[in-house]
Amino acid sequence: MIGYRNEHTIASTCEVVGRGYWSGQSIRVRFLPASAGTGIVFVRTDLPGHPQCPARIEFADSVQFRTNLHNGEACFAMVEHLMAALAGLEIDNCVVETDAEEMPGLDGSSDAYVGALQSAGLVIQAALKQQLIIDRPMSVRQGDACIEVNPCEDMRSHYGYRLDYGAASVIPKQSFQFDLTPRQFSRQVAAARTFVTLEQAQQLRAGGIAKHVSNQELLVIGEDGPVENQFRYRNECARHKTLDLIGDLSLVGVDLIGRFVSERGGHRLNGMLAQELSQMLAHSATPHNMFAPQATQKTRRAA
Repeated sequence: MIGYRNEHTIASTCEVVGRGYWSGQSIRVRFLPASAGTGIVFVRTDLPGHPQCPARIEFADSVQFRTNLHNGEACFAMVEHLMAALAGLEIDNCVVETDAEEMPGLDGSSDAYVGALQSAGLVIQAALKQQLIIDRPMSVRQGDACIEVNPCEDMRSHYGYRLDYGAASVIPKQSFQFDLTPRQFSRQVAAARTFVTLEQAQQLRAGGIAKHVSNQELLVIGEDGPVENQFRYRNECARHKTLDLIGDLSLVGVDLIGRFVSERGGHRLNGMLAQELSQMLAHSATPHNMFAPQATQKTRRAA
């Protein structure tokens, strides 16, 4: 079932600068306004010809710890936090220019992206954004991980995560659920950070990966809690997994109206669900007038 709302873009150019978690490289990301119907398009300004890749699930590759996009020479790594910020603020049309393959790790959250995009402002465009309205229960599973999808009676986008790594884990059992709106995303989810256990961090560093990343640049969790850090929320890990879910599912390219609750899911399972939703969208799509006669073009500040 398909619904619609007006599309949005940003009112002015903004940027974020930081280092990559995996490469350690200094990276600049610029967000540019885009015309109606553009969608989110990534551009590699450091490569000849500035190759591009649409932010769509058919170009995605979900691996452990991150989601990547590939279109020929145009490769973009760890896009989920950036995509979550765009989706959370309902920014539909935007050109994302970057001078490296990997997106900056920042503090492991979407907070810096959200701050930059909010400062740029939001333009309401005279075009319609599709919404895929879930009208039946469905689920995807992989081992002991599952994402449950159900209709939402109040026609909202509801996301959540149930985290339980077992009694022996240093990460306590926790959960989080919320209704996705720009205001609630900014307040409840954007600042939740990437996390790893101390054992995982030691294994990565021993393998020569992310050796430059300090314990202040993401959550490293040991027996006594965060190492040289502290939680921003009691259930910050579940909130960050919810952030990842939003970013990965945004690659379907439409608003998702329904209840999406993941239990122990990660990027691979999120990608599987995004593929199924994309197929559902293809079967549900109907011709429509892309421009709403009552719509007007005006600018407002992002929530």
